[in-house]
Amino acid sequence: MPYIDLNSDVGESFGNWTMGDDAAVFRHVSSANVACGFHAGDPTTIARTCRDAVGAGVTIGAHVGYRDLAGFGRRFLDCSPTELADDVVYQLGALEGLARVAGSQIKYVKPHGALYNTIVHHEAHAQAVVDAVHSYNPDLPLLLLPGAVALRKAEERGLRTVREAFADRAYNPDGTLVSRREPGAVLHDNAVMVENMVRLATEGKIVARDGSVLDVKADSICVHGDTPGAVAMAGAVREGLEAAGVTVRSFV
Repeated sequence: MPYIDLNSDVGESFGNWTMGDDAAVFRHVSSANVACGFHAGDPTTIARTCRDAVGAGVTIGAHVGYRDLAGFGRRFLDCSPTELADDVVYQLGALEGLARVAGSQIKYVKPHGALYNTIVHHEAHAQAVVDAVHSYNPDLPLLLLPGAVALRKAEERGLRTVREAFADRAYNPDGTLVSRREPGAVLHDNAVMVENMVRLATEGKIVARDGSVLDVKADSICVHGDTPGAVAMAGAVREGLEAAGVTVRSFV
């Protein structure tokens, strides 16, 4: 029976500002990309998210990003590779401590937002992220977009890589994600998302926004926790996958 991981970005509330319903999302996903405080998340939010993930039996991953709270980590930061690598290690250490207190540990790393998209093509920042993860724990897998420069660099460095697809995002014909600055970048029709993700899991194909069909090998599907209706979306995608005979389980 085929299987695939279902992940979500969580722990992104900050102080009195609430983002998503993480505890509800955990009923449907198998992996949690927990914010580490640089793009979102305060210590209390992160700690609670880790406890909830442990209670739900969901795998914890580190959602590292640029140091950009005001921009929610969705703006490119023109920092040096050394600064970026140090920032990534700092975030890993912070989340590791809170995860351990909750009775778990970091099991993988997924870059967030602008950092995730930048290291699809940015050689220096891709290398910095790979070097940081390898220096912290070379056994940690990196969750990345298929075709990313960072994916190649991680494999060359000996890190395990996991390829990711997105349920709620539109794709360009080259396999990259449509920029959030463009209309139609975020999908909202659960039926369309379910159809796309079942096709991905069973046939290895995704339909781009121009109608072209992309060959995509992915081991994990992301449903963004900050997308409106995220809980219903995650539930619909999981239900659709399981109805198609696909088991949802963590890749670690």
